[in-house]
Amino acid sequence: MRPLTRRRLAAFRANRRGMISLVLFAVVFVLSLGAELLANDRPILIRYDGAFYVPMLHDYPETTFGGDFPTNAVYTDTELQELIARKGWILWPPIPYSYNTVARGEGPQSLQPPSREHLLGTDDQARDVMARLIYGFRISVLFGLILTVLSSIVGIAAGALQGYFGGWVDLLFQRFLEIWSSMPTLYILIILASFIQPGFWVLLGIMLLFSWMALVGMVRAEFLRGRNFDYVRAARALGMVDVRIMFRHILPNAMTSSLTFLPFILAGSVTTLTALDFLGFGLPVGSPSLGELLLQGKNNLNAPWLAFTGFVVIAAMMTLLVFIGEAVRDAFNPRKVLA
Repeated sequence: MRPLTRRRLAAFRANRRGMISLVLFAVVFVLSLGAELLANDRPILIRYDGAFYVPMLHDYPETTFGGDFPTNAVYTDTELQELIARKGWILWPPIPYSYNTVARGEGPQSLQPPSREHLLGTDDQARDVMARLIYGFRISVLFGLILTVLSSIVGIAAGALQGYFGGWVDLLFQRFLEIWSSMPTLYILIILASFIQPGFWVLLGIMLLFSWMALVGMVRAEFLRGRNFDYVRAARALGMVDVRIMFRHILPNAMTSSLTFLPFILAGSVTTLTALDFLGFGLPVGSPSLGELLLQGKNNLNAPWLAFTGFVVIAAMMTLLVFIGEAVRDAFNPRKVLA
């Protein structure tokens, strides 16, 4: 590891607030990746008549466990649970509800406040809020991460071409960016989502059309400055191809400033998805979503736990990402000197 990299890592670790935020965010995100192990209406493991079964991964007919029907087993059925208990045992997740599970014995429009059965209560369709929160957090962060990576790749490539070649390429691209960036992004997203069937990848592609411009200006400035350095001119004089000069010699210097913006881009991506879900133009109906949770809180003012849960989770997530971004920015700041 280079001394400069070690210094940056030490500077990041020295920022106690950013380091704690990174650990907390990483722990919560890793836990959400195993959402099926934390919240599920299917058991993790069943031991029955000397054999092991994994309902989370496979569908088993009810007759496998001594039932009468050859249809898929419904493990929340008390009669089926009693049949399994006679010859074995069931290992349930900590939360025996999935994001779309309707709580047993409750009406379709039932709102239950927080209790031992439902730690964060239920929504207006009798679905467990904690389970939907875990799945919704995973979707939001994965969506934001994928969008951040893809938009960064496109934005860095566009800025590199624009800054390295300059001239008419830079001039025409700048005019295009001025026109493209002046469009009302949120309204266009709403219009496109209104007549295109919303989905994870469709929504990701639509948002990528506008989110890639975040890093273009910064990368362009770095390439405009770096293309006149002596080592770049020497490489060009020796016959090195432009692509190798751009991504081998200039890009590492441009990445220094670009990396500091990635946590903020991630926060913006998650916020945009939340806003679209809140307005009803985001993920398909029924998908677990932080924005949909806020929408339910607005529509059900008599259930304050819905709005409170959504607000606290989104505020905490944005706070952690901002603190991480500040720590990364300080770590890459050449004026920051460790004591």
